[in-house]
Amino acid sequence: MMEDDPPPNDSQVALDTPPTSSKIFLPPSIDRQPLLAGASTTYFSPVPSSLQPADPSNPSSAPACALGVDEAGRGPVLGPMVYGVFYLPLPLSDPLLRETHHFDDSKVLKPDVRSDLMRTLCTHGSDLHASCGWATSSLSARDIGANMLRPTTTYNLNAQAMDATVDLIRGVYARGVNVQEIYVDTIGPPASYQAKLQRVFPTAKIVVAKKADSLYPCVSAASVCAKVTRDAALEVLYEARGEAVGRGEDEGMAWGSGYPSDARCSSWLRDNMHPVFGWGPECRFSWGTAKDMLDAKGKGVRVDWPEDDDGDTAKMTDYFAGNAADKDASELGSWYGTSAGLEAF
Repeated sequence: MMEDDPPPNDSQVALDTPPTSSKIFLPPSIDRQPLLAGASTTYFSPVPSSLQPADPSNPSSAPACALGVDEAGRGPVLGPMVYGVFYLPLPLSDPLLRETHHFDDSKVLKPDVRSDLMRTLCTHGSDLHASCGWATSSLSARDIGANMLRPTTTYNLNAQAMDATVDLIRGVYARGVNVQEIYVDTIGPPASYQAKLQRVFPTAKIVVAKKADSLYPCVSAASVCAKVTRDAALEVLYEARGEAVGRGEDEGMAWGSGYPSDARCSSWLRDNMHPVFGWGPECRFSWGTAKDMLDAKGKGVRVDWPEDDDGDTAKMTDYFAGNAADKDASELGSWYGTSAGLEAF
């Protein structure tokens, strides 16, 4: 878990735990094949006809929209980190989201409530489906770990999150949506984060704030899109391991919320660790919890990768190594060379 992310308390762990299998809604943002292969994915919902420009040649003829951004799964050691965006006409933000459907921060809503809201959003003919659009970017555990463990320039989690946010917003603009206001739940100091986004999207009003998922309805809705997508991804990953066989409809996943501080998660990691390969695509190997378990004495197997040597390629260090004839020469003599002898004259 990242140092700047405080561990969740017991109540948060309970709310972050995915619902039982019978109550999980699989949204169209779940793509099984790349998910099981450990790849990151992005999904954009179709833009509602009500949000498309009246004049295709003039994007500003489309209704002015508010767009919210939030994430789910930043701190867990298991599963993807999902960024979500949600957009709708500015006048509908409060009446439709807050008053009619009671959107709130996904960490406050119960898992089955989150799933029901997402199901309504994806149902043709519903008021949410007719007036709103959304998108998600699921950064896989494999890609998060690989980027953070680069041997040269580290691609940290904040940078990955920033890039995912920018790419999603750009994708919404590219689909002709007239985004006028952008609200973001911060991943760091709000002022610097807001300044970065303002440079990328200079024509939009941008607000970056702590607890934005509780303050702005469009951010609350983005939070729900991200959280339900993550919950569903965890369910698919869990089923792929074969551990869901024989599981009752009201029985949750053995790994719990996926947070390192969750006893169910840490126990599952210990009980299911392969001594060489660790875990599957569900695990972030860059997290301290995973690294500590693999490095623990008697648990993981140390692997040394030999250097490839085809016999034809000399290493730079070979030019500085002495040969057999120099073995008897003193260190000082080797440095200045040996006497040429009278024969040279």
